[in-house]
Amino acid sequence: MSSLISVKNLSRYYGDFCAVNNISFELAAGDILGFLGPNGAGKSTTMQMLSGNLAPGSGEIRINGIDLLEQPKAAKAALGYLPETPPLYPEMTVNEYLDYCARLHRIKASDIINTRNHAIERCGLLDVQQRLIRNLSKGYQQRVGIAQAILHSPPVIILDEPTVGLDPIQIIEIRDLIRTLGKSHGIILCTHILPEVQAVCNRVQIINRGELVYSADMDALMQAQGGRYDITLAQTIDGNELATHKVFSEVETCANGRFIVSSTLPAEQLSRYIVEQGWGLLAFNEHRPSLEQIFIELTAGDNAVDTREAA
Repeated sequence: MSSLISVKNLSRYYGDFCAVNNISFELAAGDILGFLGPNGAGKSTTMQMLSGNLAPGSGEIRINGIDLLEQPKAAKAALGYLPETPPLYPEMTVNEYLDYCARLHRIKASDIINTRNHAIERCGLLDVQQRLIRNLSKGYQQRVGIAQAILHSPPVIILDEPTVGLDPIQIIEIRDLIRTLGKSHGIILCTHILPEVQAVCNRVQIINRGELVYSADMDALMQAQGGRYDITLAQTIDGNELATHKVFSEVETCANGRFIVSSTLPAEQLSRYIVEQGWGLLAFNEHRPSLEQIFIELTAGDNAVDTREAA
């Protein structure tokens, strides 16, 4: 797959404070990349640099093969951007606003109506296109914001916290929209809402203290702790006693006879061993840590992040 965004050795300082420290990554066509990090980790600074709103201290950004610093207009033309607060004009109708955005993108006058109608259809705005934006729900306003981001059919879309403040139904609708857009665009989803990433992304990156601490396919991330098992025993047994058995390299005691254990044995051999001990094996499952658990492990101690960098 072709690379739509290429970031190499990107850094940004605010005085003596390093907000983003020498990060590199790529976005391929068809990717929905979840860009995660705690508050103050460098997410917003990175997104501002990718969108051309903030100059990097050093490094290179190429969008659809175009150097953002050397050819900013051409590079930005390949980018659709929805900031956390959508750039809407509440006194306009949806149609008026999107027509205005089309002119900003220098879409030919003869193509504006068809272009606008296509974005309206893709974002599910047919029923509200004649209404004032100020009278729309937050969910529909987010849809309008996404419509302006995809209006000029950019290969790359950056969405910064697109579901903040939405109700559960609206969140599901926006997630469905993002999945649909991901079939024909490369998308970066910048958020601190972990279920959001788990629901829609196929890749994830975690940034902490300005540095990328993890980058992988979502499947690889969720399988990163292979060889761990979630077991429940009928017999009362102490975790320390369990740990004396050499088949276990690690034992974590939970409640009600439940343990999370690590072992180099295959699942079939380990379960057979447990049964042979007569402990009363009630449940045996591969332990798949949640994205939340992995995120906490990778960003432990982030409370010490310098608050001079807002996000």
